[in-house]
Amino acid sequence: MTTYYSEDHEWIAVDGDIGTVGITKYAAEQLGDVVFVEVPEAGASFGKGDDMAVVESVKAASDVYAPVAGEVVEGNGDLADAPETVNEDPEGKGWFCKLKLADAGELSGLMDAAAYKTYCEGL
Repeated sequence: MTTYYSEDHEWIAVDGDIGTVGITKYAAEQLGDVVFVEVPEAGASFGKGDDMAVVESVKAASDVYAPVAGEVVEGNGDLADAPETVNEDPEGKGWFCKLKLADAGELSGLMDAAAYKTYCEGL
């Protein structure tokens, strides 16, 4: 499994043609306490960069963008009852959805962990 990162602070962990998507620890820390999450439902399709989920915190509401194009095969329904999971484990149990990749070539436009760390240090 390989994990990629976007400039919008989403991560996607890819295993075969399925990518698990969430927001990064950096994004969760910037948001503060998450109080509501709306994840996409299975069957929804998104293009790269499309709004695919919403996360609301005590500070702000933010869109979560699709890091690559694909079709949702599973949404993380657990987040509806436990949105704080996004703060507690943003790059683990706080995932938003699983996407069947439309074009694995789009992953090349994302950053690896080292590049993402450098990117965040420059913010």
